[in-house]
Amino acid sequence: MTLEWEQTVVDATDPVALGRWWAAALGWVVVHDAPDEYEIRQRQDRLPGLVFVPVPEGKTAKNRLHLDFRPDDQHAEVARLLSLGARRADVGQGEQPWVVLADPEGNEFCVLGERQPA
Repeated sequence: MTLEWEQTVVDATDPVALGRWWAAALGWVVVHDAPDEYEIRQRQDRLPGLVFVPVPEGKTAKNRLHLDFRPDDQHAEVARLLSLGARRADVGQGEQPWVVLADPEGNEFCVLGERQPA
């Protein structure tokens, strides 16, 4: 049996707004645009995607699953994401080489530092 990772589903109080934010943050394209399901992907034909679906309640606790991103320039990317509306987040990480941010609905994600040689 084989499994293909199709998408990650993100609960959102405003799926369209949050999906648009992530599309801008990642430079991804919209593949489905509806109030009840907003999907973005790196390219139209490339998996996996992120799908934003409506829920009535806002986020209340730390995510149990989060995304990590490794940019070429961590400082520049953190500044860019903050300018788009992300905010710094404290999940108890202390001093680390990565930066924890949260999207406009509070979902945490990490911007990693430079990859260390093995």
